[in-house]
Amino acid sequence: MDDSPEYLAKKAFFDKVLTIYGRNAVMEALEDEALTIHKLHLSKSNKDVPILQNMKAIALKRGIEIAYHDKQSLSRISKNAKQDQGVALDIVLEYFGNEEEFISNNINYRIIALDGVTNPQNLGMIIRSCAAGNIDAILLPTKGAAQISPLAIKASAGTLFKMPIIKTSDLKKTLESFKNKGADLYALSSHAASNYKEHSYGDKTIFVLGNESEGVSKEIEALCNESIAIPMQRGVESLNVAVTASLLAFL
Repeated sequence: MDDSPEYLAKKAFFDKVLTIYGRNAVMEALEDEALTIHKLHLSKSNKDVPILQNMKAIALKRGIEIAYHDKQSLSRISKNAKQDQGVALDIVLEYFGNEEEFISNNINYRIIALDGVTNPQNLGMIIRSCAAGNIDAILLPTKGAAQISPLAIKASAGTLFKMPIIKTSDLKKTLESFKNKGADLYALSSHAASNYKEHSYGDKTIFVLGNESEGVSKEIEALCNESIAIPMQRGVESLNVAVTASLLAFL
């Protein structure tokens, strides 16, 4: 049975919704009138302190729906009960999407795919470098990796809201899909013999960056066309993953 048009439209909408949490992060987003806000979520147990009063006033002024929840319900929305501080915010990001949508809208591209990058500050800095450089999208797994959080947003210096991000629940499957449609995949590895600067990259290129300690996983590396390395001097074995992303972004 095929999904109804209404269901598909609703799914497409929520694929573009990013939920952030934490009072400072939510306040900054509410104050940014360039952002489209879907809903403000507040815990019923919050004390009515000035910052929450300001949030509600801005939401009222901008016509943003406010939903009140018990602590448990709010934690299911924020997915971080320990750090949400009783607030969450749904932001609609037109730059978020899935691989089918991206492929249909882009003939040529350079993408950075993240395989197990777990530090949210690294994620934020990667987003910032990619937004500034020649990268068309970031491929971000929804499991086993850092997600968009107040730390990532802060490290991105606001560029998160400008950078196309493709979300995937199965990185291997998504990379296979790109590869089947003509993309060349390159795994970054400090052990690779091939110098990243000595390549002529095609119109559809994906660079895969791995975990801060373990690098690119073996199954993902095996899927790639080739492994490439950034040559280093003085016995340095590896670079921070965000630094590697910066070098690729300006390649």
